[in-house]
Amino acid sequence: MAVYFVGFIALIIGLLALDLGVFHRKDEIVSAKIALAWTAFWIAIAFLFNAFVYIFYEHHWLGIGTTAGLPTTGVDAFLAFLTAYLVEKSLSFDNIFVIAMVFSYFRVPGQYQHRVLFWGILGALLMRGVMIAAGIVAISYFSWFTYVLGGFS
Repeated sequence: MAVYFVGFIALIIGLLALDLGVFHRKDEIVSAKIALAWTAFWIAIAFLFNAFVYIFYEHHWLGIGTTAGLPTTGVDAFLAFLTAYLVEKSLSFDNIFVIAMVFSYFRVPGQYQHRVLFWGILGALLMRGVMIAAGIVAISYFSWFTYVLGGFS
């Protein structure tokens, strides 16, 4: 399972590096048309990934889909990923308004907004990983800590 996790993290880091290091090397204002095109591109990447999920589960490549309690068919895995992706997309709409308000409040120039947003997202991902790791360590040493964390949810 760790191999898949490391592979997924490597894929995400590679895509983020591609986004900032290749596609958006120059600071420029992103028009609505270009933003929609990039959104369509990243959604297509997600659907392509979902196709790989289907294939790997359907043919049980690398033993994927043979563990009890997990989706065992390609269709089950495909639908599970698609459902989670659509829910996440719908929940992310409020982030757009918050980001717009933050950019407006701090008067971030249009040509720097993509770079600021990129580093903000990267920082949030890293901090989320640190907090998850810290929670795992805390729970492994102090089982009662699950109640403390449960109080936050």
